[in-house]
Amino acid sequence: MPSWKLTIEYDGSRYHGWQEQKNARTIAGELRAAAMKLLDTPVDLGGSGRTDAGVHALAQVAHLRSPRRLGTEALRRGINDNLPSDINVLRAEDAPGKFDARRDAKARYYLYQISTRRTAFGKPYCWWVKDRLDPAAMSDAAALLVGRHDFQALADKRVDEDKSTIVVVERAELASAGDLILFRIGASHFLWKLVRRIVGMVVELGRGSISAAEFRALFEAPADRTRQHANSVRKEQRDFAAAHTAPSSGLFLEQVIYTGDEGKVGDLIPAIPLNQHYARRQ
Repeated sequence: MPSWKLTIEYDGSRYHGWQEQKNARTIAGELRAAAMKLLDTPVDLGGSGRTDAGVHALAQVAHLRSPRRLGTEALRRGINDNLPSDINVLRAEDAPGKFDARRDAKARYYLYQISTRRTAFGKPYCWWVKDRLDPAAMSDAAALLVGRHDFQALADKRVDEDKSTIVVVERAELASAGDLILFRIGASHFLWKLVRRIVGMVVELGRGSISAAEFRALFEAPADRTRQHANSVRKEQRDFAAAHTAPSSGLFLEQVIYTGDEGKVGDLIPAIPLNQHYARRQ
């Protein structure tokens, strides 16, 4: 059966996330409908990972399989002809029959845009934080995230009980770009809402609401004498983090890494710049 690897960009503002739902409009739902209309047959479709409602993607990856054969460029153009304007297939490539966009992915990189000013045009693509922030302190905090950590305190309480909260973070960095503060994080996988809660805590540190030690304690094992005390500490941390979850509007799935892509993570630049002198991504 023919199999393709699709690279997709989308504005998630109007959608209830990537994953298909019966009574909601989703990215995967639109993509499946477009592919089925073109190929006139049921298709097998799967993404590299879920993005939540309102979250965008610069390069989401999906696998698509269908009994019908079609050239990659004809497939890309045909699917795009059937998609709404805020979803676009950037590339279609032939893929091995067993290629699985989620299981074969080695890492996923997310970009978050924080605006330091009110913006007339960028609101759907950033989070305007009115308070003065300390980018140097935020950058130092980002560096602490690299490594193997237990993010139980930053995981949504509805996460599956049998799913590990241990995540190995490959890269976490922060940069300024005009009126934007950019945060990027890459890891093998992410828990539900984890990136947005990390961003929320980085911003709280930038505001001066929490210290570097308090930030680090969110993903380091507490020095507790009893399990009951440890659970109490984690609950307080989880409640605080949940209350300061960053909005979805500033979050972009930036890149998905597969075998052979290692070392190809580009420069940290805006997805949607607020300043003209920052060139848009090519």
